Amino acid sequence: MRRRRFLEASRTLTALRRRLYGGGVAEDALGRAASPHLTQQASLYVHWPYCLKRCSYCNFNKYIPKEKNDHIMTQCLQREAETLLQLSQVSRISSVFFGGGTPSLAHPSTIAAVLDTVSKRASLPDEAEVTLEVNPTPAGTSRLEDYVRAGVNRFSIGVQSLQDKDLKSLGRDHSSREALQTIAEARRLCPGRVSVDVMFGRPEQTVEAWADELSELLTACDDHVSLYQLTLERGTQLFKQVQSKRAAVPGEDATADMYQCARRTLHQHGFEQYEVSNFARRNSVSHHNLGYWKGQQYIGIGPGAHGRFVPLGEGGVVREARTQTLEPDVWIREVQQRGHGTRRRILLSHLELLEEVLVMGMRMTKGINHKHWEFFSPQMSLDEVFGGSVEVRQLLQSGQLILDDRGLRCSWDGLALLDSILPVLLFELKRQIPQRKPGDLSVYSDG
Repeated sequence: MRRRRFLEASRTLTALRRRLYGGGVAEDALGRAASPHLTQQASLYVHWPYCLKRCSYCNFNKYIPKEKNDHIMTQCLQREAETLLQLSQVSRISSVFFGGGTPSLAHPSTIAAVLDTVSKRASLPDEAEVTLEVNPTPAGTSRLEDYVRAGVNRFSIGVQSLQDKDLKSLGRDHSSREALQTIAEARRLCPGRVSVDVMFGRPEQTVEAWADELSELLTACDDHVSLYQLTLERGTQLFKQVQSKRAAVPGEDATADMYQCARRTLHQHGFEQYEVSNFARRNSVSHHNLGYWKGQQYIGIGPGAHGRFVPLGEGGVVREARTQTLEPDVWIREVQQRGHGTRRRILLSHLELLEEVLVMGMRMTKGINHKHWEFFSPQMSLDEVFGGSVEVRQLLQSGQLILDDRGLRCSWDGLALLDSILPVLLFELKRQIPQRKPGDLSVYSDG
């Protein structure tokens, strides 16, 4: 029986992860989403879909451009930003994140144009975090100063590895030397506001080699590090190589050791873990991503972007989960015809809302505090939902989970086991919260 429950909750977690591509939290249909506390501001995600090549492990929404269309893309990003900002009626944009794809392929004038459009429709404070993902190639590095002039004040650099052999097997188009040069230039331009992405669990990687690589990285990096375990995605080149035994990736025990090694090493160098995959020192956290994990409203523009906001401009009173059309050419046509490329709009049920609050909030080391939970679930507190469960009490007694006057969170050891803890919590949530149909379901498809 317990195994069946775990499998059911695991399937719920898998479905949630699909739904949460791009992050965010939607409100229930009881009017709480229309609270000015949530609707007056939002963060903005801008998706640049193009790459020069596809990495061997990547199944993201990205495309190799057939022709140069920067001017059209810029116009459409501006127009969709105008449309969705007007629709949301937000008065303030708290942060902007340019992701992809490879947004460092976009001309700096594109970045400036989008930010200018945003600032004309809403307040974009001077101190607002504006992040650009950067591929650490010579071409990307040469544009960093121009991006700063355009309004970027934080860089997220896709280093992935400092081993040239691994970079080649991953299909990356930069070298370790070029990555270090990009980090140095980015730190010169935006000291204290540079993040590096690094990947573990790579083909043939060992724990010892990973430890040495981290030590080298920490001599060069700034104050933020994001760790990602390599995931084999069906249909990718690397997946096929592993399936055909032409490549081998480390086993679960080895990757678990790599994760714990990284956590200890980063802690020794003054980094505080504030989320499953993210570490910062001197409080250099990613405010944009914190908005996702805390369930704040956000708007997504560009092909395949996701957003969660209340469409006050058309009389909406609840937050919608919105997805933009994936294919750039189709998205461009839709934006030119109707001002936006929104392909799908969904209202979530109260249970689905709380599932997302739980899954996103438990990623943070601080977890979910009582006040935050009460806002989304005024009828049932954290103690009432989870305190009576035998399975949850076992997690509490084992020290993996903590439920106290601060709220619900994982311990240091528990955070490394989050994937096995979440199904237990999701099952109990589903048992305690009555399941109701969404107040509305709207799907727009121009396929």
